[in-house]
Amino acid sequence: MSTVSVDDVRAARDLLRGVAVPTPLIPSRVLSELLGGPVLLKCENLQRTGSFKIRGAYVRIARLSDAERARGVVAASAGNHAQGVALAASMLGCASTVFMPVGAPLPKIAATKGYGARVLFPGPTVDDCLVAARRHADETGAVFIHPFDHPDVVAGQATIGLEILEQCPDVATVVGAVGGGGLMSGVAAALKGAAKDLGRDAGIKVIGAQAKRAAAFPPSLAAGRPTRVEVQPTMADGIAVGRPGDLTYALVTDLVDAVVTVTEESISQALLLCLERAKQVVEPAGAAGVAALLEHSYAVKPPAVVLLSGGNIDPLLLSKVLRHGLAGAGRYLVVRCRLKDRPGALVTLLGELAELGVNVLDVMHERVAARLHVEEAEVLMHLETRGADHSEDVIGRLREKGYTLTLS
Repeated sequence: MSTVSVDDVRAARDLLRGVAVPTPLIPSRVLSELLGGPVLLKCENLQRTGSFKIRGAYVRIARLSDAERARGVVAASAGNHAQGVALAASMLGCASTVFMPVGAPLPKIAATKGYGARVLFPGPTVDDCLVAARRHADETGAVFIHPFDHPDVVAGQATIGLEILEQCPDVATVVGAVGGGGLMSGVAAALKGAAKDLGRDAGIKVIGAQAKRAAAFPPSLAAGRPTRVEVQPTMADGIAVGRPGDLTYALVTDLVDAVVTVTEESISQALLLCLERAKQVVEPAGAAGVAALLEHSYAVKPPAVVLLSGGNIDPLLLSKVLRHGLAGAGRYLVVRCRLKDRPGALVTLLGELAELGVNVLDVMHERVAARLHVEEAEVLMHLETRGADHSEDVIGRLREKGYTLTLS
């Protein structure tokens, strides 16, 4: 079994000089207050192509022979790996073909093409793309660039760990998203290898975060081998991987201290927190580390660094996820309200909401439906409140006034 040492990571860093941007480490006051100690955000969402993926893709392609690069490279990806491979190949004078799912976000498709890749759409899933990419490699001789399960890819991603140690020498815990495992296994190899060289006795704890609906590592670690799981729909599609890689599984087993799962609600609230409080645009997968801090702060010792691994989010998805996050934080309510079908009833209801300090975003007034009595009407309202306590107060006050409410 191949492995990745801190010396491999240092060599990868030399290759990436002038290619990957050393991304900033910024403090988060709200997360520091939650944890009771310093929390800093490693902003790989500000990396070239909008994610950490350029690091591993460039190292992998740069280490191909001239003959291999002349045959071109091929990859399968829903977005971030696609962009990393496309840009790296272009910088190294290599043709690239990327298979993306039908229905992939238009901004990611446009960016991948803009970096010089030929983009093809073989089917609706990433698995369809992987099959097509491997077939293309067999038929044309192009080199398949795996998104995570290769030592050069892992070593490239691991250079983030060296940057963290330089930017925060006393870091105690690093938390970040896990899909196939290339990012956090590499970061762990870099951090723990470099810390050992520096003689740090206490070591550094590394925690991976997986979306609960696509969590292959916990059952794999329990089984003692990479295990495939059925991936359910998740907003964190960038880490929705059904099976760990063989290399990354071995590295995670040896070097990562824990892999926790996070809910869709925590992911959306984490994304909202990043946008509102840190002024960072982050995709759902990129916010998984922050979600882990929200759900599992007991496991994190400060000073802590949380990786924001990517920021490539479709604006339409961003609006949906933000609404989801606002609802989870009690700041967005969708309410069905029954009232008497008589003149002035709707005006009275809206007046009650105004007195309670609620912002009414949308109203649908229905007067004829099989579920309604002749003298009834129903109003579907989208409401903006000031938080969970305010929402509970609004619901309670309306019910006290005799309104029948159903929360959606």
